[in-house]
Amino acid sequence: MTAIAVETGREGRRTALILAASQAVIGSAAPIAISMGALAGQYLLGADKSLATAPITGFNLGVALGALPAAAIIRRMGQRGGFMTGTVVTALGGLIATLALFHGSFWIFAFALLVIGIGGAFVQQFRFAAADNAPPEFKARAISFVLAGGIVTAILGPQIVIFTRELFAPVMFAGSFASILVLAAVGAAILSLLRLPTKTAAKVDVADSDARPLVEIITKPRFIAALSCEVGSYALMSFVMTGAPLAMVGCGLSEDNATLGISWHVMAMFAPSFFTGSLIHRFGAERIVAAGLVLLIGCAIVALSGLALWQFWTALILLGLGWNFGFIGATAMVAASYRSSEKSKVQGFHDFVLFGSVACASLLSGMVYNTWGWTMLNWMIFPVTVLCFVALGALKLTNLRKANA
Repeated sequence: MTAIAVETGREGRRTALILAASQAVIGSAAPIAISMGALAGQYLLGADKSLATAPITGFNLGVALGALPAAAIIRRMGQRGGFMTGTVVTALGGLIATLALFHGSFWIFAFALLVIGIGGAFVQQFRFAAADNAPPEFKARAISFVLAGGIVTAILGPQIVIFTRELFAPVMFAGSFASILVLAAVGAAILSLLRLPTKTAAKVDVADSDARPLVEIITKPRFIAALSCEVGSYALMSFVMTGAPLAMVGCGLSEDNATLGISWHVMAMFAPSFFTGSLIHRFGAERIVAAGLVLLIGCAIVALSGLALWQFWTALILLGLGWNFGFIGATAMVAASYRSSEKSKVQGFHDFVLFGSVACASLLSGMVYNTWGWTMLNWMIFPVTVLCFVALGALKLTNLRKANA
């Protein structure tokens, strides 16, 4: 049994590392879409710029709409085959976006980012796959390993934008989106190294027999609190981050400064992942989520203090750190709330709700920014974080009642 446990742990780490490398490469499509989506939207629009963030909304909506189909495809084809399918979808989105920029079509460009988002829905399943194939004591660390791949994403994505933005001048931004095809091809090559166990039909049937109804799982206090904090952390991050490049350029800063600001932000999102899993293991997921909410409040305070470059960048760094603690902590809570036989339906429902909320947040970001400005984007952090703290408090009370019963 000891030898089996050691081998399981070794394979779990190998799987997590491969998925982390894939996350680093394929995940770079996300910062390209986010940092350039709104600016390219402005480039394609006429006088009315209020819909400039619609392409980013398309990206987030694609992640939401792709959540359930991605989970179903992965369940049918297996994780390796399903993830490879996701790279094809991502490449298709990059191709459509490039053609849309050459033809000057705003709505086709927005649709292209939706397709890239659908490909991103498969990438979002990487963290669950790492946890599912890891021993219990390594699950939180496996999630952190995968998200740590975002450190490369934080550097690679924005640098690709800087060096390719004018590649096909005078058609701006087309080179950046064409590069997504290369990223997808490299990501597929890395994913081909996965060797995940294949379950027989008989085993699947036995496992499915103990699966609870979805409604029973999602109405448990722990799942509700976890999903609430995930939605709050991720939606706030998207809400503020989407408007940040527009605000920086609107304040007279350069597009390169805006892109580097997103780079620092994405770095802050993923750099703590090397130790977030260990912190969760030591202090508990709920406390790490609470720390993330405090960091989000810190982001709002810095952003509201002024409009200098250092204030934009510092706020974006705190926003990324807050997302990391809040999102990874809440994801670990979700991963502990379902059985192996329930993972496909729970993960699909979870990502549909999560990224549907994120899509709404990104769309509202452009509207709020154009109506009330950068200040209002940051004031919205306070009420949302309060609601998340209420959800955590309600879970703690529920646990205390159970312990005293």
